[in-house]
Amino acid sequence: MARVCQVTGRKPVVGHKVSFSNKKKLRRFNPNLQTKRFFLQEEDCWIKLKLSTDAIRTINKNGLMATVKQLRERGVKI
Repeated sequence: MARVCQVTGRKPVVGHKVSFSNKKKLRRFNPNLQTKRFFLQEEDCWIKLKLSTDAIRTINKNGLMATVKQLRERGVKI
């Protein structure tokens, strides 16, 4: 499950690299993933998640426990 955000599900996409001579060549655009540790106060444990920077902003907005609850409903093991 490399290069996939655990919260948003964001994956690499494929596009063109365009040179100065306008030749098009396929390339991958990888998401900006960060490995982040969070402390769950309700369960008194640390969890490690692989997140995109957009998902980190989502956790800051909605809260960690709400995001973990949504992940567990989808069947992601944490």
